[in-house]
Amino acid sequence: MQKVELNTAAPGFTLKDFHGKDVSLADFRGKKNVLIVFNRGFS
Repeated sequence: MQKVELNTAAPGFTLKDFHGKDVSLADFRGKKNVLIVFNRGFS
């Protein structure tokens, strides 16, 4: 996994949403906030 330094832009990426549609980080450029949560499991 690539490290991201504080106060720098996150690298671009694309993921599928719950409906199977591609969504990229660039789709949110200019919007107020983006929250990304990586769940590591329930243990």
